[in-house]
Amino acid sequence: MAAGSAVSDPSLNGVSSTPGENEYPSGFPQSICDEVPKEKYLCSNCNNVLNKARQTVCGHRYCLACVNWLVRNNKDLVCTKCKEEDPSVENDISVLTLDQFFNDAAINKEILDLKVHCANQGCPWRSTLKNFEDHQSQCEYALIPCNIGCGIMVQRKSLATHLDSGCPNNKTSCPSCAGVLTPRELQKHVCPNSGDKKTTKTDKRQKNNHPSSSKKKEPCIFSEVGCSFKGNTDRLKEHESCSHVGHLQLLLDVTRALQRILNSPPEQGHHESPDLLQPGQCGAYLTSQGEGEIETDRGDPDMSDKALSLHDDQAELAVGQQLDILQQRVQVMENIISALNREVEKTQISVVALERDNYNSQQLIQHLETKVAEQQQRLVRKDIHITSLEQCISALQDVSYDGTFLWRLCDVSQSLREAANGQKISQYSPAFYTARYGFKVCMRLYLNGDGAGKGTHISLFFVIMKGEYDPILSWPFRYKVTFFLIDQNQREHVIDAFRPDLSSASFHRPISEMNVASGCPLFFPLGKLRSPKHAYCKDDTIYIKCVVDTSS
Repeated sequence: MAAGSAVSDPSLNGVSSTPGENEYPSGFPQSICDEVPKEKYLCSNCNNVLNKARQTVCGHRYCLACVNWLVRNNKDLVCTKCKEEDPSVENDISVLTLDQFFNDAAINKEILDLKVHCANQGCPWRSTLKNFEDHQSQCEYALIPCNIGCGIMVQRKSLATHLDSGCPNNKTSCPSCAGVLTPRELQKHVCPNSGDKKTTKTDKRQKNNHPSSSKKKEPCIFSEVGCSFKGNTDRLKEHESCSHVGHLQLLLDVTRALQRILNSPPEQGHHESPDLLQPGQCGAYLTSQGEGEIETDRGDPDMSDKALSLHDDQAELAVGQQLDILQQRVQVMENIISALNREVEKTQISVVALERDNYNSQQLIQHLETKVAEQQQRLVRKDIHITSLEQCISALQDVSYDGTFLWRLCDVSQSLREAANGQKISQYSPAFYTARYGFKVCMRLYLNGDGAGKGTHISLFFVIMKGEYDPILSWPFRYKVTFFLIDQNQREHVIDAFRPDLSSASFHRPISEMNVASGCPLFFPLGKLRSPKHAYCKDDTIYIKCVVDTSS
């Protein structure tokens, strides 16, 4: 278990800032590190080596368990380190809330690579911190409480010995003399109330387990009541541990036979006794007679009663011994079940803590997902704004302020096909100005013609746009406009000019973004565009020039 002793901070609203020992584990104790850990590896709350480090917005680090405990048990809690640096600090960055903690993967990786050793006395284990918790859960030198609740702390490797001989809670009573004994004492116990000074089954077993007889096939101790099994010591142990039901049935048969003998007349019982017992039971009957040196007299009822009473006592003793063994095993099983119940309770407490931790983590994940979605929306808006700014910059780079604009059009063949198919019948040139603070204008080109020139000519029009300086300009627009289709061989340019119709709305101050276009619907025949004598279209590119004569 990776839980160090946490250091409480009474300055935080008068409430302890440390999880209880049964609530959450905090950081790893500094004492397990081979070298003194750096300050950045320590929790700002418990001052131990960080366990699942979380970093705050203000830059300080806490254990995950300390974070959950602090946030759950304190309101408007200020970061401990921030308060130490400036006692008057109360800004939003220093207030601890779940959305201000983030997993510090980099520092966690460094911490898990720290060289550590086991803090349990006598344990030689050394490794890195990432293996520490696994080792602690199985360290043979770790002090653990007795699992049947005696309250004594023992090393894990000594728990079996403690339960066998030293645990005050792991004792059973002898059913005959009521003496309280440990399992080891009970195995060697010779009960004074068991009758004559015969050896117990355990003593017989110890004799039978002598090394000289380990390979010899020995009969089962229930052979006297009819069990025919024979085998070496190991097989005999296995047989006796697995044959309780059969042995009890044999004892029951013997008891019933003896009961029938006792209930019958003496002479008749004596004659029928060989017939009532099974072959194996008859052997036990005769053997017990020989051991007790008892001879029944057909005409002496008292001697017969004594013999039958002796057999009855022996059978009851055998049954009692077998029941003693079963009672001991039941007691052991009850102890095991009790220990398992306590482990289940501990596991349930751990599960509840993990569920709370998982719930808090899910809440934090949902909050972070919301934050991420908001940031993504902001990024989209910023991308749109950046694109708009780029377009503005590009337009400003191409803009002209002297009334002259040269328009370069590429991919003319593709544009002609799109215009003929109706996909894109016209296109606008970038805007330009007649002067630095003059009229804002542009050109509109129909490659497949418009109006009277549709399908036969290129149509070119002049468009007045709404500009920034329209309120201080003189309206209507009255300047001469000249269009040029440039011959790229510099031989013969196509030129067409017109003067504005002052009564036309096309040359009045714009109300919408731009006025209706006006110009030359029959600007240039399509059939001459690729004339071999001229280079109006060269490399699938044409140049159109517009000049506004402001001097006139």
